[in-house]
Amino acid sequence: MATATPGACARRSGSDATGSDAQGRAMAAKVATRPPAETLSLWKREQARLKAFVVDRDTEAWQQDPAFSGLQRVGGVDVSFVKGDSVGACASLVVLSYPELEVVYEDCRMVSLTAPYVSGFLAFREVSFMVDAVRRLREKEPHLVPQVLFVDGNGVLHHRGFGVACHLGVLTDLPCIGVAKKLLQVDGLENSTLHKEKIRLLRAGGDSFPLMGGSGTVLGMALRSHDHSTKPLYVSVGHKMSLEAAVRLTHGCCRFRIPEPVRQADIRSRGYIHRTLGIGGTPAPGRERSRKAPRPRAGPEGVSEELAGLW
Repeated sequence: MATATPGACARRSGSDATGSDAQGRAMAAKVATRPPAETLSLWKREQARLKAFVVDRDTEAWQQDPAFSGLQRVGGVDVSFVKGDSVGACASLVVLSYPELEVVYEDCRMVSLTAPYVSGFLAFREVSFMVDAVRRLREKEPHLVPQVLFVDGNGVLHHRGFGVACHLGVLTDLPCIGVAKKLLQVDGLENSTLHKEKIRLLRAGGDSFPLMGGSGTVLGMALRSHDHSTKPLYVSVGHKMSLEAAVRLTHGCCRFRIPEPVRQADIRSRGYIHRTLGIGGTPAPGRERSRKAPRPRAGPEGVSEELAGLW
C-alpha cells in the first residue's frame, strides 16, 4: 500500500510537510508491475459493490438553481508525481470560494505509492489520498468542506460505469464531477472523424454535445470550456449530481480550459514538490499534463479489508 509521509499538515493557503522518498526507490520495480489477476478481480468486485451507491441526480437545492445560488465552496483534488521518481508523489486538496474562485483552503502532502497504474482502476492508486484529505478537512475546518468536488478523471464514463470521480464521491458522500482531458473510448465511443467534426462545431465556451455509447446511454458530455480553448473536456457524473448541472458548473468554474479547482490543485501539488524537494512534478502514466500517483492505505475508510491488504 502507499503511505503518506509523516509530518504533513493542512493550511488555508499553503501546504505542509517534507517527505523522504528513500524507501520509494526500492519499491519502484513493484510499482511498475501489473497486479495479479486475483487483485484485478477483487478491484472489479469492489467497483461493482460501490457502484450500487452512486446517485446520478441532483440532491442539493443549489444544483437546481440556474445561478447555483447557495453554492459557496468548490473543491479540487490532484496527485502529482515527483519528477524522475515513479514512487514519490504529492496529493493535494484545494477549496475555492464560489463564484469568486479564490483559494480558501489547501492541503498538500507527500506520499509514496506502491500500486501500479492500470487503465480502468485509477481509483485504486489515488482515491485514498483524496479521501484522507477530505477527512482531515472535516476534522480541522468543517466549515470549509466543499459542496462539490472536481476530479481530474472520469465518473460514469468508464469501462464499468464507476470511475475515480464516482469512487471518491461514494466514499466521501460529496457531490463529485469527473472532468477528463481525453476521451475514454468505451461502449463504442471513438475519437473518430465524426467525433472530431462535432468538436469543430463547438463554437463558444459552454457549447457541448452528448457522448452516447453504443448501448444508447449518454455517458457524459464533450464541453468547450472556454472561448479560447479548442480542445474539449469530457464531463461525466461522479456522484450526487445530474449531468446537466455538472456541465453547467464545470463551464462556470473555467477561467481557462481546466476547471479552476483542478487547475489550482495541480499547480499547488507541483509547487509543493518543488519547494519541498527542489524538483518539479510530472504527469503520471495514463494522464495528461500533470497527473498522478497512488495513495496511502492501512485499512482505508470505505474500502473492504480484503482489498486493504493487497498492496
